Amino acid sequence: MLSREDTMEKKSFSWKLKDVLLIAIAGVLFSFLYLGTVYVGSAISAALTPKGLGVLGWEPLYGIYFMASTFAILIIQKPGVGIVAEVIASVLEVLMGNSFGPSVILNGIIQGLGVEVAFAIFRYKRFDWTPTIISAFTVTAASYIYDCIAYQYYLNPVWMILVQILIRLVSAIIFTSVITKLLCNGLAKAGVLNAYPIGQQAGSKKDYEVKDEE
Repeated sequence: MLSREDTMEKKSFSWKLKDVLLIAIAGVLFSFLYLGTVYVGSAISAALTPKGLGVLGWEPLYGIYFMASTFAILIIQKPGVGIVAEVIASVLEVLMGNSFGPSVILNGIIQGLGVEVAFAIFRYKRFDWTPTIISAFTVTAASYIYDCIAYQYYLNPVWMILVQILIRLVSAIIFTSVITKLLCNGLAKAGVLNAYPIGQQAGSKKDYEVKDEE
């Protein structure tokens, strides 16, 4: 059986004021989460450094840094919203004192693109679990390639590179895909997002279920 996303008619991808507002709100909210993650990641990395594993300290939390883009895409369902949400979160994170400085903004662009690719594969017509899970793989690949260049991860032992990628992927699946998807679905079912596609789809499903019960 085809999902609702598979049978969607052509829709306008032009942005509306409500889209801009939600992107801005998402950027602000996730910037605080990102900044907090920096401190936690730094602590874990510092604890592992004496054992020569400091570089792995960030990986369990890395998926958190991709959440803004997935959140925006799942709700608004238009191209580019993920990149912009991620960039806004990154810029605000820098302004609030991120220890990595402006380089985080470039990270945000790469990460936003990494998530967007998964939904672009389906031409922004599917926003169910399939592209959401795929986004964890695409953003892990994009972010790690960038990190290899920026931080010379390619100089690490092969086993460490593989462990990094594996942990980052698991983190992305948990935070970027599962938690973000459940959060968006929960907000939609609660009626908070009725002005957006995800809220309207949730409302249509409720109506359908009520008719079935009758």
